[in-house]
Amino acid sequence: MVRLDERLARSPVRDGFVERQHFADAAAALWLEGELVHLEDLVLHDAHMDVRAPTHELTRAHAVLRARRQIFGRAPDWALGGDGLRQLTGRGGAAVPAEGGREGEGAFGPDLEAGELGEADEPDPLTEEFAAIDAVLARSTRVLEGGVMPAAAKPASVTGRRPQNGLVYDLDWDEDARLAEWLDVLGGTRELPTVLRAAILVDAWSEIDVLQHAAWLGPLLVAALLRQEGIAAGHLASLHLGAKNIPRERRRARIRSDRLLAFVDAIQEAALAGLKEHDRLMLAKNQMERRLRERRASSKLSDLVELVLSRPIVSTGMIQDRLKVSKQGALNLVGELSLREMTGRGRFRAWGIML
Repeated sequence: MVRLDERLARSPVRDGFVERQHFADAAAALWLEGELVHLEDLVLHDAHMDVRAPTHELTRAHAVLRARRQIFGRAPDWALGGDGLRQLTGRGGAAVPAEGGREGEGAFGPDLEAGELGEADEPDPLTEEFAAIDAVLARSTRVLEGGVMPAAAKPASVTGRRPQNGLVYDLDWDEDARLAEWLDVLGGTRELPTVLRAAILVDAWSEIDVLQHAAWLGPLLVAALLRQEGIAAGHLASLHLGAKNIPRERRRARIRSDRLLAFVDAIQEAALAGLKEHDRLMLAKNQMERRLRERRASSKLSDLVELVLSRPIVSTGMIQDRLKVSKQGALNLVGELSLREMTGRGRFRAWGIML
């Protein structure tokens, strides 16, 4: 893992590698729970270009993807700090402003707050209905992105925990107490070696069963610990991807020492897979850059190379949106780069690198 991190520190494909690992680890997290999420669907869903209605599993995989990006985009010690844990576990945090708005603006915009109808003489029923829908969407966005619920909706508990629906959650499941128990394990292992500590924390998260609907968060927090301790300072380790290569009998063994050894092997598998993926990306980059020789400075082919390296697959719409070209222009660029068509269909095609 340290060797992979050292190689990424000087790598020209580091950003693309990190982004591709986010997608792969999110899909692996659902695979470990017995759900199959196609990488193609996850990439298109992230780009808001779904070819079909997103499934529940796809939505959960995207939640893992967003959590990985949030952890990696913050300071190394953020995820295991107070603010990080509150946001990642859905127990509060800074409220997220409405799309296109600014901090402090309401869901109705800067000039029209909730309960105000402006200077109109009489309220318009249709306008009120649209305003109510906008308010619900704004609250849902805050909750999904880790924000706090508005005070007018429902009173929050002392811990900042959102009120839960009894049809979805077991109300007797005390997540706060379970999280406190896991944090006690985190504090009690400070003197241990980092890798052993990581194995103990993942096993404890699984045994305590901290969160009802986010079992995948434990390995992400442990990956944040590896980043904080310098084992993987330049990237967020893909522990779900490594655990995917470990037989379930070892991951779920009855003897604790066997489970700990299985997780240590999962860290090694994640590092080996990362080294292979990095070498593969470097080879692909060198091959594609040969096609950039003697190109004019205004050519968008180099931008396409960067896009392809940063995503497992790219669709025509993604190329059009990122490079600001027409559909035919996108197809021409794909032809010049000789990308491999990944879907085998006539519509909603996607391309990637195959080495």
